[in-house]
Amino acid sequence: MHRFYAPDIEDTLTLPEVESGHCVRVLRLKEGDTIEVVDGKGNCHECRITLAHHKRCAVEIVSTQHSEPHWGSRIVIAIAPTKNLDRMEWMVEKCTEMGIDRIIPLRCRYSERKELKTERLEKILVSAMKQSLKSTLPQLDEMTPITDVIAAPFDGKKYIAYCDKSIPRRNFAQEYCCNRDALIMIGPEGDFSPEEIEKALAAGFEPISLGDSRLRTETAAVMACAMCHTIKQCSAPKGE
Repeated sequence: MHRFYAPDIEDTLTLPEVESGHCVRVLRLKEGDTIEVVDGKGNCHECRITLAHHKRCAVEIVSTQHSEPHWGSRIVIAIAPTKNLDRMEWMVEKCTEMGIDRIIPLRCRYSERKELKTERLEKILVSAMKQSLKSTLPQLDEMTPITDVIAAPFDGKKYIAYCDKSIPRRNFAQEYCCNRDALIMIGPEGDFSPEEIEKALAAGFEPISLGDSRLRTETAAVMACAMCHTIKQCSAPKGE
């Protein structure tokens, strides 16, 4: 069944214009056809098309199923965006496919990109959510100074991944607590500055390494997300 995204579907009973065009013009669906509509809040609605209009496709809701993210504890990644935006887009797509709750673009001392337009990244989030059959859309923040992230309260475990071997780190695979919400900070290609690392550690962030290989920024984020899911799956009781 074809899946569409409409955050206000319960109020409007109408697909957004872009989704309407894809539904009617591209897929050529018509009145009476059944589709799935997710609202990004965990709800998946089975709907029947009542007006096949390419700008305002109207539907009626037949049934609704709510589902929480299957990975349980929240996964939040704060990452310094790469200079090449294609790599950031790839990271956002892959983390969404696996499952992530929030992405915070970081502005650090050595950031290669100081500004970030999030419109295209939002579209990629939506597409990846639909493709991976999820009903919850990850939150994407605007560019945020690292000092704000360090100072903000977080009810869970906080980690900072960096390459500076002069400041002791621990293996993330051994430190990750899969039953607690996790905030993982990933620095730019030039790494976090020593001052940024010191401030994060003083604020309760745990110093971690993602392995022996030196990873690109976007690879490190995907690696961290994948490790969270793998450890969660390995710790689940057999049969789940």
